[in-house]
Amino acid sequence: MADGLLRVVAVNGALVPDPRRRFPGRGAWLHFAPECLDRAERRSAFPRALRVPGPLDPAAVRGHIGAVGTNGARETPRSGTPGSKVDPS
Repeated sequence: MADGLLRVVAVNGALVPDPRRRFPGRGAWLHFAPECLDRAERRSAFPRALRVPGPLDPAAVRGHIGAVGTNGARETPRSGTPGSKVDPS
């Protein structure tokens, strides 16, 4: 389920990346793409998902995604590759 996703948590009014998935409390999941972070910010998704009042500062998550990029995502099988369980149709 969480392959290719980054877990983020709220700590003292800031959005913090949790790549090892060890921080306590409610977390939200995000793709390793700046576009997904931008869209979640526009939709105010993080305060709702994490059940915190007010806006959250996403600077730490933005920096983590920029540093790691899509290389932080775990490899998933591509459709059409041998052993893939994804239907190519």
